[in-house]
This record gives sequence, C-alpha cells and structure tokens, in this order.
Amino acid sequence: MWKVPAKLSGLFAEELSALGVALTALVAGGVLTGALALATQAFYKQQLHQRFELLASERYSRIAERFEEQEQRLDGLRRFFSYSSDITPAEFDGYARPLLRRTQAFSWAPRVAGVEREAFERMASVRLGQPYRILDHDAQGAWHAAPARDVYYPILYTQAVNQHGQLFGFDQNGQPLRAAALARAVSPGSMAVSAPLDMISVQPDYSRGLLVVAPVFADGAAVRAPPRGYVMALLSLSQLIGESLPAEADENLVVRIYDLSGGSTQEVLFDSGNEPAPMMLVNSQLLRLADHHFQLDIRPSLGFLADNRSSAVQVVGVLGGLLSVMLAALLYSLFSQRQRALAMVARRTAELRVSEQSLRVTHNQLRNVLDAATQVAIIATDLKGSITTFNAGAERMLGYGAAEALGQLTLEDLVQPEELHRRGHALGVRHGREIGAGQAMFVETAQEAGAQPADWTLVRKDGSHLLANMLVTAVLDEQGLWVGYLAICIDVTERRRIHEALAERDRLLEKLSAEVPGGIYQYRVDSDGHSCFPYASQGLNDIYEVDLAVLRKDATPAFERIHPEDLERVRASVRYSAEHLTSWREEFRVCLPRAGLRWVRGEATPEVGEQQCTLWHGYLTDISDLKRVEEELRALSVTDALTGIYNRRYFQDRLWSELERARREGLQLAVIMLDIDHFKRINDQFGHAVGDRVLRSLCERISHRLRRSDVFCRLGGEEFMVLCPGSDAEQARMLALELWQGVRGTPVDGVGQVTASFGVAGWRGGEGADALLLRADAGVYAAKQAGRDRVEGELV
Repeated sequence: MWKVPAKLSGLFAEELSALGVALTALVAGGVLTGALALATQAFYKQQLHQRFELLASERYSRIAERFEEQEQRLDGLRRFFSYSSDITPAEFDGYARPLLRRTQAFSWAPRVAGVEREAFERMASVRLGQPYRILDHDAQGAWHAAPARDVYYPILYTQAVNQHGQLFGFDQNGQPLRAAALARAVSPGSMAVSAPLDMISVQPDYSRGLLVVAPVFADGAAVRAPPRGYVMALLSLSQLIGESLPAEADENLVVRIYDLSGGSTQEVLFDSGNEPAPMMLVNSQLLRLADHHFQLDIRPSLGFLADNRSSAVQVVGVLGGLLSVMLAALLYSLFSQRQRALAMVARRTAELRVSEQSLRVTHNQLRNVLDAATQVAIIATDLKGSITTFNAGAERMLGYGAAEALGQLTLEDLVQPEELHRRGHALGVRHGREIGAGQAMFVETAQEAGAQPADWTLVRKDGSHLLANMLVTAVLDEQGLWVGYLAICIDVTERRRIHEALAERDRLLEKLSAEVPGGIYQYRVDSDGHSCFPYASQGLNDIYEVDLAVLRKDATPAFERIHPEDLERVRASVRYSAEHLTSWREEFRVCLPRAGLRWVRGEATPEVGEQQCTLWHGYLTDISDLKRVEEELRALSVTDALTGIYNRRYFQDRLWSELERARREGLQLAVIMLDIDHFKRINDQFGHAVGDRVLRSLCERISHRLRRSDVFCRLGGEEFMVLCPGSDAEQARMLALELWQGVRGTPVDGVGQVTASFGVAGWRGGEGADALLLRADAGVYAAKQAGRDRVEGELV
C-alpha cells in the first residue's frame, strides 16, 4: 500500500534534483556571461578613458601654446617700443600687422599727464593726419570728451582686424575694468589681463573678450617711475581657440573655458558648442595668461562616442546566453539518467541493510564518517601506540593501506625520528625528567588538558615527507579511564609553501626596490588632511634624506625638503590628483642637507582607500644629471660658442620649418643677411681677440632690437642672418634699417665705428630656401659694391 506513493515521490524528487542542477548551471552560465560582459564593458570604458585623456592632453597643449604665443607677441611689441625713442604710425603698422593672427587688435596707449592733454591732442592730430581727442565711452555706447584726470592713457596707434571705427583717443583709465588691468601691470616685465569685457568695433561674434596689457618703461627710468605707456592686445577666446578646430559635427571633444575672476559666478569665455556625450569623463586643467587663470573643462562629445562604439558586449552576452542554455539542457539530461540509476541502487541497498544487525549498521555508519574525511587523517591507537583505526584520509595522505597499518604500525613509525628525539629532549628539559622519543607526542596531552595542535613532519610509505598539523587527544572509556589516543592530522605542506613563497616575495621586493634608481612608495592622505608613507623603499631616504620610520608616520618632513618655489605647485597637483583621481606627474627641486639642490621626477596613480582616504602608488627618481645634460646638449647643439647666438645648423633647420609653415598657412617670410665691413682689416690691425669682441658687441646690439619671433644666427666668420617669420620684404627692410643704425651708431671700445652691409629678401610663393638665400646674398653683394655701410632692399 506504501510502495506506489514512495516510488512516485522518489521519481518526483529525482526530477526536481535534475532540474535544480540544470537551473544552477543556467544561473552560473548567466552569472559568468554577465561577468564577462562586465569585464568587456570595463575594458571598453578603460580604452575610451585612455583615448579621451590622449585627445584632451593634446587639446590642452594646443590651447596653452596659443596663450603663450599671444604673450610672446605682446612682449615683442613692448620691446619694440622699449628700444625705440619715437615710433611713427607706419612703423607701428608694419610691426603689428603680421602679429594680428587670432588677435582682434594691438594698440599703443602712451601716458599723458593732465596738464599735457591739449599739447598731446595737437601732436596726435598732426601725426595721425586726422582730428584727435581724448574720449570716454559710456554705458549707452556714446563717445564724449574725457573729463579732467591727473593721468590719461589714450589709444594713439592701433592695428585691428576691423579697420573701420578704430578707437583713436579712447582713454583706458575711463573704464574700471581696463583701468584695473593697467594698475596691476606697473612693474618692468609684468603683464596683466582684464576681467571679461565687451569689446568695441569688433565683429558681434567676437564682442566679448579680454584686454591684455604690458607696460613700457623709458630707458634709465627710476625704479618707481610710472610706465611710459602700455601696449595692449584685444583677444576673443572664440576666435583664439575656435580657429583651426574641427567642424562641430566632426569634433570629438566638448571644450569650455571659464573665467575664474568672478568668484562663485564663472563666465564661459569659450564653448565649442557641440553636445557632450552621456559619459562621466572630464579633464579639468588650469590655463594661465599673464597674471590671470582660467579653467579648461574638456569632455567627450557625441562624435567621440560614435567613433569609439563597440559591439563586443552584445556579442559576449548573446554567445554566453546560448552556451548557458545548451549546457543546462545537457546537464538536465545527464543528471536525470544518473539520478534514476542512483535511486534504484539506493532502494536496493536500503532493502539489504534492513536485515543487518544494528551493531554492524552503527559500525558502518562510523566508518563512513571517518572515510568521508578524505582530506583529514584520523588515526586511533591503544595505550602502547599501536594503530587501531586508519581512515581513508590517512591512507590518501600517508600512502599506507588500512590493512598495512592496523596492528602493524605505531604512531611513532609515522613521524620523522630526528624530530621525535629533538622534541623529546626539549620536553625533558622543560619538565625536569627524561621523556622518550616515542612518548614525545603524547606528553602534552597527558600533562595539559585541551592541548593545542602542533606541526609535525610525517613520513609517507614511499619515504617522502610532509608537514602536518596534528592534534593528539586522549580516548576515555565509560569510567573515564584512558584506553588510547586519537590523532587528527591535516596536511599543511602547501600552506607552509605558500607562507615561504610570500616571505620570499617580500625579500625579493626589498632586493628589487634596492636596485631601482630612486624609490618606490605608497603615499596616503586621510580625510582629516594627515598624510604619511605607509610603504617606502630605501631609495626614498636618498631622495629626501629623511628617516623612513619618520615618513611612515608623517609625510611633512618630505614636503619640507621641496624647494619653496616648487612647493605650492606640488601641493596643488597632489590635491588635484586626489579630487579627480587622475595620475600625478611632477618634476620639482629638493633642498637636501648633504646633497644640496637636486631635481626629482615623480609619478603615481591614486585610488580611494579605506575610511575615505586616498592612496597613491608610485615612484620618485633623481633626474639632476639628466637635467644638466639636457641643458648642456641643447645649448651646444644650437648655439654659436663665440657669440652666444644661434648657429648655422639651427638656422638651416628653422628656415626649413618656417618655409613649410609659410607654404601651408599662406604666411609672409623674409630674411636679412649682413656682413661686417672690412672685418679682416680689424683682425689684422687689432688682433683676433679684438675681432671676437667686435663680433660679440655687434650680436648684443642687434639682439636687443629684434622681436621675439625673429631668429638671429651666425652663418660663419663675419656673416650673420636674421629670419623674420610673418614679415614681408618691406617690413624686413625697415627692420634692417633700424639694425643698420644700431650697428653704426655705437662705436666699439678700442676699434671705433664698425659698419655692416645688409641685404634683404622676401620669400616668393613656390621658391625654395636656396633661392631665397641667394637673393639676400645678392643684396649684400650689391651693398658692398655701392660702397658698403648700407641696406639694399630686395632686388627684382
């Protein structure tokens, strides 16, 4: 009456078990597929991050280069005014016009005292050939005569992209933003940038921009004397940054530049206009223009996401899902058949065991428990140590069969003899009596209840050894008398090997770190601002000359070694790396008690640690020798040893690159060649030492009168060349005339007046370097034929 329900229940349980295995396999396959998909997605995101960082770094370098170029151009215009006592409108236009690329305007505003206003206005009207008044521009856009002031800075000369409606006479002291910029730039060499302002007489798209000013001082002026005037540049970041960028549809980056002078309100000075991609990627850096800082935010655009799209995650998901379903179906079929077979065997076995005696059932159950512990050796002995129980785990661990061990071996036979004698002697000394080697493993159990397990070296049947953690306890009968011992052994050979491998790895790490040039470290900053070096190799002691034990508690002594001029930059870069979790890279100087001033390069990668701390893993290395060699090699490769100016090799490389740029961008280019007149006569009359002094004096005078963009080189002997990027032949001729006057107007000590012959040539489209230089050389030849000490313009 119970057989049919029992069979039905067994079959139902078997189906459930097979279904459970299939579902488990399906879930495991899904989990594995998901993990692979997540790993693929993580790798894809990592690639996107690397590509974005590469593009963002290139874009930041390009923008910073354009800011630096604007500073160099304005500085060149300042030096143009500094080295000239009086500049005509034509000379200003000739110098400033080539500089207008990506700039709205360049202007000159001289200092005019209030009592000199009328005389200045009359002089300016005559010089400009048109009525001239000092004016103010009010908020309604109207122009009116400027009220009486102690000092005016009106625009006298200006060269702008938009030549109509120029701001002649516009007093810069009449507007607060412009006046504030002038007030900040009051020391020689300084330069200041105004807060964002509305520019006048420019295209509407570029009306919002910046005013960059640089003071010009008179030669020999007192230290606190006011500047002679200001040279100024009007910049629109939309023009400065936007030119030469890809079209909005092809742009992979979203670029925004914010002005930081407004406190919490940051004005957007440039916006690339394209839509950002929905990604948590952003590269934020600081840009510097003169004394002003701007924030550059770069994000990936939808175009970047479209160009880097990947379908690998979908492929992994589809294939993983199909394989999981197939595996689940196969396992369901196999386990259904196996469980039906096992169920039949189990029913037959149960029917046979019903007839066995209860003692045999109990014995078999105990034996099954012992044999189930296949990873643990369970060995029982009598009081003499003879083995009475030897489970399957002991057979597997020691290699003896149960028949070979039971009644044939003792527990002493399974332990290394030398270790038994050594431990027996040690226990005898501790307890004050002799303890035999055979009793060494039982003494602890006999003397102390609840003894702890100890590591012993056991001997296998084949003679090999293994390390086992063995606990020996007493076996008691019903009356509490000892009847034997029970030893439980666990093989810890692999665990010991792992511990030794870890220790060896630590020793290897110490050896490797000792051989690395510099030091490797882990740097930690807690949420309360406390910082330390949890790990630092010995090389860090050489870098900072600070005890490593001190650095493990507090990193302050290391920062105290950094040069004061570099300290704030290093701290700012560490804070930025912590806030944005970006890699930290810096080169800085350290002042050491023994080694003195040294250069250090460091790199580290941050991560968020426990309790909201930030951890960096990186290295530091001494690059002082590299810095010194780089400077020496750079100077030797491009500098003429006698005069200190560029040499012929540098001139040839620079001429080739400027010609390529002129062809590519449609720019002007000119060269000025000069040759010292009768230089051989100077050497013959005064000696070569005086001749060398003449060469150095000429180079010094010419260098002071050149723009920063001009390249002055010595070709050899008494021949020199000036490369003028952005200038045509006429502008180069005017510059040559100024250089000619500077050379002949100042006599050389011990020699007297020294003159030179100049030849000028402007580059023509399609012309090569040799043809350009040949025409300049022909100009020098013509000047010498005409009597020397003159400038010959470009020959037709």
